[in-house]
Amino acid sequence: QVQLVESGGGSVQAGGSLRLSCAASGYTYSTYCRGWFRQAPGKEREAVATIDANGRISHKYSVQGRFTISQDSAKNTLYLQMNNLKPEDTAIYYCAAAPWGGSWSGCEKYVYWGQGTQVTVSS
Repeated sequence: QVQLVESGGGSVQAGGSLRLSCAASGYTYSTYCRGWFRQAPGKEREAVATIDANGRISHKYSVQGRFTISQDSAKNTLYLQMNNLKPEDTAIYYCAAAPWGGSWSGCEKYVYWGQGTQVTVSS
């Protein structure tokens, strides 16, 4: 059974930093895609940063240069380092995992989700 547990959220002022962690269990890193998503009040959930099973990384345009996704396979932990935070980054952040469909199909639907961690950035 896949389990994802996030930690590291909190409240910071604009320009501050936070690092989110996601402890994962129940799957092999090489066969899953991993990612960070967020949902702000009244908005749809959106992808922030993802890593596919080949280690290819993608960041949402608005966070490029400020956020960095990384992983420690030995610890089965996914991270999101967030620097120069802005009020518009305020949201609940979720860790998620999706089965890897192979190099041709890529990541399948994200079906495993953590409980979420709140990030609040004040101006």
